[in-house]
Amino acid sequence: MILFVFNLLLAIVWVAVTGSASFLNLVFGFVLSALALATVRESHGGVLYLVRVRRILALLLLFLRELAKSAWAVAVTVMSPNMDVKPGIFAFPLTVDRDFEITLLANLITLTPGTLSVDVSDDRKTLYVHALDCSDPEAVKRGIADGFERRIMEAFR
Repeated sequence: MILFVFNLLLAIVWVAVTGSASFLNLVFGFVLSALALATVRESHGGVLYLVRVRRILALLLLFLRELAKSAWAVAVTVMSPNMDVKPGIFAFPLTVDRDFEITLLANLITLTPGTLSVDVSDDRKTLYVHALDCSDPEAVKRGIADGFERRIMEAFR
């Protein structure tokens, strides 16, 4: 986030130096400063700024896809004449360890229809999740670990 703000400030400096306060000049300054930041960041061995933006967008697209799939699945389940669901709570072992990552994961799970984050253990190693259909909790755990949790770790580490 700091790099984004710094990128924006450099773009504003570019607009001030060139003396042209048009939108296209601001966009050009933003792209130019992003390339400069990427060059400086790469020489120090850090994650590229633009790569992180791409990873965050990938997480957002994954969330939107999972949101649509689960909303459809919940609608089909609710509309079926015989709702054959087995609701339950399972313990999801956390790989993420920072507060921001745990909170983001819990919120993404809660915002997805059919699942709800219930609690985090005191040692921050387990997230308790309620699922509308908990007939195969291992499959749900794999889906969370391979989906949201993996993308969160890619984007924010």
